[in-house]
Amino acid sequence: MTSGTSDPVEQVDRKDLRRSVFAGSVGVFVHWFDWAVYAYLATTMAQVFFPEQDGTTGLLSVFAVFAVAFFVRPLGSVLFGHLGDRFGRKATLSIVIISMAAGTLMLGLLPTYDSVGVIAPVLLVVARIIQGLAAGGEFGSAAAFLAEFSPPKRRGFGCSWIEFGSVGGFLCASFAVWALHSAFSPQDVLDWAWRIPFLLTVPLAAVGLYIRLRIEDTPEYRALEDMNNVPSQPIVEVFRSNGKQFLQTVGIETFMNSTFYIVLVYLITYQEEIVGVPADRAALLSAAASVVAMGVIPLSGLVSDRVGRKPVLYTAAGLMIVGAVPLFLLMQVNSSWSAFAATFGLAVILAVILGTHASAVAELFPTRTRQSGLSMAYSVAGAFFAGTLPYLMTWLISLTGSSMVPAFTMIVIGVIGAVTLRTMPETNGSDLLHESDRAQRRPQAAPEPRA
Repeated sequence: MTSGTSDPVEQVDRKDLRRSVFAGSVGVFVHWFDWAVYAYLATTMAQVFFPEQDGTTGLLSVFAVFAVAFFVRPLGSVLFGHLGDRFGRKATLSIVIISMAAGTLMLGLLPTYDSVGVIAPVLLVVARIIQGLAAGGEFGSAAAFLAEFSPPKRRGFGCSWIEFGSVGGFLCASFAVWALHSAFSPQDVLDWAWRIPFLLTVPLAAVGLYIRLRIEDTPEYRALEDMNNVPSQPIVEVFRSNGKQFLQTVGIETFMNSTFYIVLVYLITYQEEIVGVPADRAALLSAAASVVAMGVIPLSGLVSDRVGRKPVLYTAAGLMIVGAVPLFLLMQVNSSWSAFAATFGLAVILAVILGTHASAVAELFPTRTRQSGLSMAYSVAGAFFAGTLPYLMTWLISLTGSSMVPAFTMIVIGVIGAVTLRTMPETNGSDLLHESDRAQRRPQAAPEPRA
């Protein structure tokens, strides 16, 4: 990495910066709202689409469909990563949010098992696949976009708004599920009201698309175009020239994604099914965790701009390794404050990671391959190490009878994060236009004819 003589990001005015923050975070908000609603309504979805199975089997089926969407993420990451590095960040931001809205609208309008039989769960899988393809491109597009639009000394803070949007999606999802259970009878929720949260996101996606169509591409990408240095095969270049950075990003995104899915996706089911917390209270605990996280995320980004990405992420890994078991033991104490305190502690650990990871991994890649590298690494981590966690932990708890499975899993996740950080350089404030971006690609001269 190099420090260039001029920084095109510094030339972006405040109005464009505010617009870029909204454009980068709105799609993430929509995406995670949809996915969180699905997870929070897992027991309802099991009865709607898998009514002939017993409770545990139906729940496993819902989480299996949840995991299927993760396995198609790498396909979406290849597609949107290539488009973003080849044709610009703006194009992929728009296509991704259109695809996401289409999958969500389909899910909200699906027929039930009682009306069409086995076709219903098949269509559910199709809707989740569409969402998974879009999700494969969302993080890489948003992270590359916000990293390249943010001033170098504020890049951690700028990129933190990606995860502010994602946790905001979870917060609104938990509130929506709580409101759903409060406003409607259990039978109404089962019959038709479960569709409402999914359908509500379509108008927001339309607003996000409008904003994304009005923004310009990033200064770094425009600089790459000016130098006639846009890659023709960015996917190939990632594995040929940035393999180490790709593996490091897989490690950090496994660290982040796995923690994310335990705290904000699986925990509500764990509290209901294992700890015995009522559904409405579990939803409120999830909302509290989201509020705490949203307060800490920008602070984490700001601190990483001051002290570096690695010290902040090392702190989160250490807290996870030391604190996971005590926090899950505290959660099982039969008192109203213990579940809140445990959830609060887990939310803080997660938020520290969320505020820093995007800038840390975005700075690893050159502009030529940034979106492809981020998209593919994020999707691989999600598909193989995070998306399967709700299913895996449900199965392991059923198999072993131990309610501490999530705590032991978090210890392993913390170790993965710490080991990965040992291999990474400190990139805080670095130039996003690397040497490979500045080196002009010229056609090779034809050999001179022999005398």
